[in-house]
Amino acid sequence: MVRFPEANSRLFARVFVCKLCKSKIRADNTKVRAGKIQCRKCGASVLRLKKKGKK
Repeated sequence: MVRFPEANSRLFARVFVCKLCKSKIRADNTKVRAGKIQCRKCGASVLRLKKKGKK
């Protein structure tokens, strides 16, 4: 699979995953670090970055 910058930014930039229910949320990094962003599905504020996987 060919990876180019436009696709990388669309798939992985500012995308976070809820650690409890595994739903994806697109949000600003600073707001996530401050704990202002919560999951839409379960209401948790523990989020991680979406993993890029192996090449």
